Amino acid sequence: MMGHRIYKISVASVYPHYIAKAEKKGRTKAEVDEIIRWLTGHSQASLEAELENKTSFEDFFATAPRLNPARSLITGVVCGVRVENIEEPLMRELRYLDKLIDELAKGKAMEKILRAEPAQS
Repeated sequence: MMGHRIYKISVASVYPHYIAKAEKKGRTKAEVDEIIRWLTGHSQASLEAELENKTSFEDFFATAPRLNPARSLITGVVCGVRVENIEEPLMRELRYLDKLIDELAKGKAMEKILRAEPAQS
């Protein structure tokens, strides 16, 4: 089966665009990193190693330490497609990441982006 060409692109080549999109809206690189760590289970050191190694998206998600089970709560439209309806698993993971970065750039609070349970008072 032939995969989409984005699968072979390195995360490192797209990462600066995620940061630029966030920073243009007053958000930070640290928040982008937090989103990626939340989604994949990477530590900051392992994320930086993957970027340094120019790991492809395909390998990045295939070898992620722990894909967050709460990622299934990510819904909405990215590139005209509802993420929850994407059947191809790798494309769905990519779109989850895109959706989270979009939410960051739109000013959503981190606890909402990371699908955190509201604190009980």
